[in-house]
Amino acid sequence: MHINISPTKTEVAKNFSDYLKELIKENKTTHIALSGGSTPKVVFDYMAEHYKDVDWSTVHLYWGDERCVPPTDSESNYKMTVDHLLSKINIPKDNIHRVRGEDLPELEAGRYGKVLEEELPIVNNTPQFDLVILGMGDDGHTASIFPHEIDLWDSTNNCEVAVHPDSGQRRITITGKLINNATTVAFLVTGGSKAEKVRSIITKEEGHESYPASLVSPSSGELIWFLDEEAAAQIN
Repeated sequence: MHINISPTKTEVAKNFSDYLKELIKENKTTHIALSGGSTPKVVFDYMAEHYKDVDWSTVHLYWGDERCVPPTDSESNYKMTVDHLLSKINIPKDNIHRVRGEDLPELEAGRYGKVLEEELPIVNNTPQFDLVILGMGDDGHTASIFPHEIDLWDSTNNCEVAVHPDSGQRRITITGKLINNATTVAFLVTGGSKAEKVRSIITKEEGHESYPASLVSPSSGELIWFLDEEAAAQIN
């Protein structure tokens, strides 16, 4: 596990963008599972503005989770990525593999799971991303696997349908076997509201296993936490 602490959310975005730029440069092809949320939004803005020399033609983009809404909906992770990154860079349309949030969730979970099998290298009999980007909620959820549905983590399927515990909104999420099969997994976590869960998970406090984010343990050993000082306040 590697822990990268930056003073501010903007510095987290810069440091992660530097890391991502080098990863893309090193790989002939880079398959990345994106995350929604406020921190990736800052990352996308930063990369679009400062890294215009990135060769996006070698990058394939996927989503680790998506809300079951149309791609024009303000809740859509895809729309957020279009607004903050895709509309500002030169990337082939065939390299963008979106979750069809407007379709019937159960059917889309199956379809997207097959897309991942067709597009990604198969390692350990499982599709393998070069990088999975994850956020973490105040409740310790990651991707769209929430504590009340933590069993979804161990699903044998590539993708599952999850339900948000408060809104009841349905979501498509990749499962634990794909996350932990990735070459590298990177958490982007900022803000003081995350500090308690960050401490609990990183220091493996009693009961941390009830948080889905604590189950992230890639078999490669390559797990990186990109934190701001507020999120990291209780592990210093």
